[in-house]
Amino acid sequence: MNSTLLIFFLYLLLIATPPCSLIASAASNWTLLHSNIGITAMHMQLLPNDRVVIYDRTDFGASNLSLAGGECRIDPHDYVLTRDCTAHSIEYDVASNSFRPLMVQTDIWCSSGALMPDGSLLQTGGFNDGDHVVRVFKSCDTCDWVEITSALVKRRWYATNHILPGGRQIVIGGRRQYNYEFYPKLSKSEKAYSLPFLVQTNDPKLENNLYPFVFLTPDGKLFIFANNRAILFDYARNKVLKAYPEIPGGDPRNYPSTGSAVLLPMRIVQGKVAVVEVLVCGGAPKGAFLNAENGRFDKALKTCGRIQVSDPNPQWVMETMPLARVMGDMLLLPNGDVLIINGGSAGTAGWEYGRDPVLYPVIYKPDNPFEDRFEAQVPTTIPRMYHSTALLIRDGRVLVGGSNPHIYYNFTNVLYPTELRLEAFLPPYLDPLCVRSRPKITPDSQTEFGYGNRVVIRFRVMDELDLDSVMVTMVAPAFNTHSFSMNQRLLILEGGNTTKAIGKTKYQVIVTAPPSSSIAPGRHYLLFVVHRQVPSEGVWVKIG
Repeated sequence: MNSTLLIFFLYLLLIATPPCSLIASAASNWTLLHSNIGITAMHMQLLPNDRVVIYDRTDFGASNLSLAGGECRIDPHDYVLTRDCTAHSIEYDVASNSFRPLMVQTDIWCSSGALMPDGSLLQTGGFNDGDHVVRVFKSCDTCDWVEITSALVKRRWYATNHILPGGRQIVIGGRRQYNYEFYPKLSKSEKAYSLPFLVQTNDPKLENNLYPFVFLTPDGKLFIFANNRAILFDYARNKVLKAYPEIPGGDPRNYPSTGSAVLLPMRIVQGKVAVVEVLVCGGAPKGAFLNAENGRFDKALKTCGRIQVSDPNPQWVMETMPLARVMGDMLLLPNGDVLIINGGSAGTAGWEYGRDPVLYPVIYKPDNPFEDRFEAQVPTTIPRMYHSTALLIRDGRVLVGGSNPHIYYNFTNVLYPTELRLEAFLPPYLDPLCVRSRPKITPDSQTEFGYGNRVVIRFRVMDELDLDSVMVTMVAPAFNTHSFSMNQRLLILEGGNTTKAIGKTKYQVIVTAPPSSSIAPGRHYLLFVVHRQVPSEGVWVKIG
């Protein structure tokens, strides 16, 4: 065959390639980004300049990364050394795949946080000298943490944060804290407010209600799940509006019986979100924590509970995962799928209490038929147990890091050594087979808009465009720690069926921005064009 015929044959093969979503062989993949980032990734937050803040804790000895310029800090609470010249936080630059050390002065272990409307990370609480501290990180090439001591009314350790429609954060719970407070404060006298639900869901000597799952609903209220049940809460009036049924089986789903949860994608139609659903997956059965303390490691839960929060008579619908999982992370992917990743299949969260790593991620497809929603993915080779993290980044990959089930850094003679490697999970939509279906948003698209505005998005697609399979999604970047991604939400914008050609391979879609700050609190989001379930790279947009 001469070269001309060969080129013609390859061209015919290329144009005959079916859409990516129909190719059964499209597969997920993994790449190792760094063999050693110096710290273990217990907490992660993506910033709107494509950098990621990562940190662990300050009280368990020297990390593998020195602070810049020979700096050191004195820590009377450190269990190993009082003079520490190593970093316990880094800023990772996605574009250059590089990182630099950051310096924290107080203990940030088991803390919480959220992106503020200006794009800075506001992080709250921690342990020992850090439990009343607020820290702010605003990214630049030389920026570092700024710490505000005694900024919180109550100790916040294992608490959950959520950004609110007005731009403030609510900080809920924490160890032996059955209350909530707001930050920034409106006055020096602002107090914390009692939340009896956290008392009611506290199992004596076990807790099982730390890091509660908190979601802002489109009517501006909070869905709060702790242990094995949930409430709809009006935080402005400190009033419980509705108590939801206990999840069937009654097993706990929050720390230390750690499951995970997501607010499923919300579709905006005629300016409203008609269906609001929450999915809770995995965890450990009743008594598992005490059993693990005594060397018996119970099999993790294999069930998920899905509930329609917006239903007048809401009931849990139970589903079964392919793999039992405790300490798993649940992430919303740009195409509306849910990724379930990390964790073990026995034991609980806590020092040395997890067993049998689950190396296989699973993708859950919420709109598929009931019996066809879970798909196991290509496995990793790295166990990600207690203190692991996962985070969606702008190009559609998922950063995965962490795993340290030990009181100190421990790399030898243990089942699961302290993990310093950083890797990326590539969902099936990043398979090279999908490249022709993948949209590319062009720079002439709108990136700032107000509520209810008409938004023009332009993009290119190499393949023939299927006008009926285009949608535009907005994803809020989450703060991830302890198997929960705080502030995570995905909106499907109204107007995807307005797509039209404006050039040979260029298209335009006009969507309507979310109508209110209860549906989309004013802040930065990642916007994606999705075609045949294949998302573009995201672009940073800001609403408010």
